[in-house]
Amino acid sequence: MQTVFVFGGSDPHAATHTNARQRDKTVTGGKGANLAEMASIGLPVPPGFTITTEECVRYLKDGADFSDHLRAQVAEALTNIERAVGKKFGDAADPLLVSVRSGARVSMPGMMDTVLNLGLNDETVQGLAAASGHPRFAWDSYRRFIQMYSDVVLGIDHGLFEEALEIIKEDNGFYADTEMNCEDWQTLVSQYKAIVEDELGHPFPQDVNEQLWGAIRAVFDSWDSDRAKVYRRLNDIPGDWGTAVNVQAMVFGNMGDTSATGVAFTRDPATGEKTYYGEFLINAQGEDVVAGIRTPQYLTRAAREAAGAKPQSMEEAMPEVFAELAHVFDLLERHYRDMQDIEFTVQQGKLWMLQTRSGKRTAKAALKMAVDMVGEGLIDERTAILRVDPMALDQLLHPTLDPEAVRDVMASGLPASPGAASGKIVLDADTAEQWAGRGEKVILVRVETSPEDIHGMHAAQGILTARGGMTSHAAVVARGMGRPCVSGASALSIDLKARTLRIGTRDLKEGDILTIDGSNGQVMAGEVPTIEPELAGDFGTLMEWADRHRRMKVRTNAETPEDCRMARQFGAEGIGLCRTEHMFFDAQRISAVRQMILAENEQGRRAALEKLLPEQRKDFHEIFEVMAGLPCTIRLLDPPLHEFLPHGDAEFEELAEATGYGVDHLRRRAEELHEFNPMLGHRGCRLGITYPEIYEMQARAIFEAACEVAKASGKAPVPEIMIPLVATRRELQLLKALIDRVAAQVFAETGCTVEYLVGTMIELPRAALMAGEIAEEGAFFSFGTNDLTQTTLGVSRDDSARFLSAYVEKGIFARDPFVSLDIEGVGQLVELAAERGRATRPDIKLGICGEHGGDPASIAFCEAVGLDYVSASPYRVPIARLAAAQAALRA
Repeated sequence: MQTVFVFGGSDPHAATHTNARQRDKTVTGGKGANLAEMASIGLPVPPGFTITTEECVRYLKDGADFSDHLRAQVAEALTNIERAVGKKFGDAADPLLVSVRSGARVSMPGMMDTVLNLGLNDETVQGLAAASGHPRFAWDSYRRFIQMYSDVVLGIDHGLFEEALEIIKEDNGFYADTEMNCEDWQTLVSQYKAIVEDELGHPFPQDVNEQLWGAIRAVFDSWDSDRAKVYRRLNDIPGDWGTAVNVQAMVFGNMGDTSATGVAFTRDPATGEKTYYGEFLINAQGEDVVAGIRTPQYLTRAAREAAGAKPQSMEEAMPEVFAELAHVFDLLERHYRDMQDIEFTVQQGKLWMLQTRSGKRTAKAALKMAVDMVGEGLIDERTAILRVDPMALDQLLHPTLDPEAVRDVMASGLPASPGAASGKIVLDADTAEQWAGRGEKVILVRVETSPEDIHGMHAAQGILTARGGMTSHAAVVARGMGRPCVSGASALSIDLKARTLRIGTRDLKEGDILTIDGSNGQVMAGEVPTIEPELAGDFGTLMEWADRHRRMKVRTNAETPEDCRMARQFGAEGIGLCRTEHMFFDAQRISAVRQMILAENEQGRRAALEKLLPEQRKDFHEIFEVMAGLPCTIRLLDPPLHEFLPHGDAEFEELAEATGYGVDHLRRRAEELHEFNPMLGHRGCRLGITYPEIYEMQARAIFEAACEVAKASGKAPVPEIMIPLVATRRELQLLKALIDRVAAQVFAETGCTVEYLVGTMIELPRAALMAGEIAEEGAFFSFGTNDLTQTTLGVSRDDSARFLSAYVEKGIFARDPFVSLDIEGVGQLVELAAERGRATRPDIKLGICGEHGGDPASIAFCEAVGLDYVSASPYRVPIARLAAAQAALRA
């Protein structure tokens, strides 16, 4: 089987470019497939070849070795590059140099390794200097290669090389790398080689083929690097995909003032505006732009003027090449029908395309682009719905800084990723993760971020860097994560040893609070107030399209009027789960709840419940007012009673005073109620069976409130009373009879009748297996997948954090089963229960109300099973609406 594919060269329409496997991103990765595609449509792509992802998987599986078959195909492909450019790999007179880059099937910016200028050694550098006529360029390229190869392949700390560079610049009074001359670079190369020999005990490799295979090995190995694993876990990328390797003839942006390198987007990835967006550097290589080593220049004159920057834009400095690049932008966007993220190099006035891919974008930009592209006729409504990541909407559903609030602005940087965040300053990724883990909001402040910071960036509320541009690592990753980011804040300096920093004229320390606004680049002291988001415009348009195409209804998990109103604003079509126990914990009524629990007999319990009835009725009345005319699934009391009891001495004394019982008596009663495994103990319907007066009170409160709202508004809510933790038909039969009896009493007393249903939560494996029988009594099933996951896997959600991450990393679970439904196991029970329930009662209503109701992958499963609705927390309702539409379109 062919595992190496060539692209580019003298014949852009070679047959290899139409090979279906080469165009398959699962085989050649996104970068390899797109390079071949760009070459096939006639764009200037340096010739190269792609080693497939299959070879990476085989390499990692078979003990990190290369087959003779692969080596032969690589040698043949390398010969193809040599023919295309007229240079020989390793030729001392006029050498071919190559880049070696990763390329997974989905973009993982900065997570895997790259090596540039490969093929240089002590002999070929002389040949490059002579053949190019630019000795300074040749030695600059050699020092870059030694540093990059030593870091990526040999595992030497890149800081050692950075320090040597800074010393030589300081000794010569230089500020910028561009001030270094040829002799300076030669001196630095000698120092770099000495660093390698000191660190490794042997010289820097001079054999170009050894260099090539070392780089290929490093790219394959980087698929399993810690940072790549974290990124995959955060973005739900399977570990068995592997990465392709792209080997490509080098083109040079560091050959003087007619050469340049840059990164560009065909639309603004932060706002979605249809305007070219990007940065470039004259006389530089690609890592200079993305790593923030030098401050980049703007691509367009308009962007430069808007920023008040002085250095010429590419449009002004290289007008002819810019015009060609603009044409390529338009061609690629029309070809891929999406916003493109492009890397390019200009070598002595000639434009070369190094990469294109669908660009990362903020949620705001994704919405605008999707809606605009439909208006432009570039895509249709269905494509627009499918293009927006439902989870990205989370960025739009949270507060932004209040424009009227006082802002103590200390400095400004580049608005690299929109949104605003406040938090405690942390100066490294590990600290960010630790502090966030204990519930603190943090802002990660760095000179510049690197891929090793990925875990800290994820933990932080926002990111602030002293260096880097709009396309730096920090900016790209922050936009992808939906984190606000301000980059290139040059007024920021950090003393990592002292754990202090200076912003403008202010001295601060780690732990101080600051606020960043990623929409305008401001850095502010202290915490700035926020306002709720406006959900209109493009958001409203896309949600309207999504609602038009989805089949499943979307409800919310809510038990307060505030949450209900928020959910209705976000488009909820009813309540899928109202947890009544949350109402019992209210400080004004907890004393009555405890009296009910501690009562010695039914009479005592009923006396306490009489005090709770008006409070419960008021709770439901407020909820039904918001949800008038809509279905409201209300779960009767579920948790074990001991959860409501006091714990500390003060609470026991307070309860003793309220009840008249002695503290010792109360402690003894609490001890009697203690359970060794309360999750499987006296809770749920078992409370209703043993203390039916509790469920009687709750049912009465529900029906009285529903009748009050029906009379007042003319729109009756539809209570769906849910009995929790049912395992048998008989449990539901007994409690349904109780609820029907209370309903009849209330309807007779009030002269009002409302529609209602009685059903159960399926959260035990036995209930799923016996769903056919249980459906004889229940008019609906709501799958409580939180507990169903616990009881099926035998895993406590509250205690699983200490080992679940290891299970995910080792491939035991693809994802945390409490975040995304375990479709193979728990999902099978859901599907079976749905089938058996419908067989008994064809019109049974089926929904899901666990946390999985807001997870797009779980929602897709619910669509496949044919559930009637999903229910999610209020802020996840829009996510569920869009995910349900996508699931319906893909079905």
